[in-house]
Amino acid sequence: MGMMKEFKEFAVKGNVMDMAVGIIIGAAFGKIVSSFVADVIMPPIGVLVGGIDFSKLAFTIQEATGDIPAVVISYGKFIQTAVDFTIIAFTIFMIIKGINSLKRKEEEAPAEPLKPSAQEALLTEIRDLLKERV
Repeated sequence: MGMMKEFKEFAVKGNVMDMAVGIIIGAAFGKIVSSFVADVIMPPIGVLVGGIDFSKLAFTIQEATGDIPAVVISYGKFIQTAVDFTIIAFTIFMIIKGINSLKRKEEEAPAEPLKPSAQEALLTEIRDLLKERV
């Protein structure tokens, strides 16, 4: 099964455990990932595209006048948030993929044959002795 297909199944279907893990990890690492994206990933990307600070990219719809603040669309912050989401989603996907892989290995492992009880072992021994006499 391809990774993209598994990711699509995870993102669309999922189950309660997948959702719980996603929520916990997303909450726990959200700020770390946001800082990583804003402070480590985006500055080099900004330099590569001409020294742009993505967090300050915005369209001004209406300039500030008097007490009324400017109306802007901050698409740079949106880009950073989208990168944050992608990193978190991919990390969670890889964790769930690992868990599912372990579950499949456990399911594929052959179960140990059950040992007969002491009574069954004794009866089998008696049966074998009776066969030898005949």
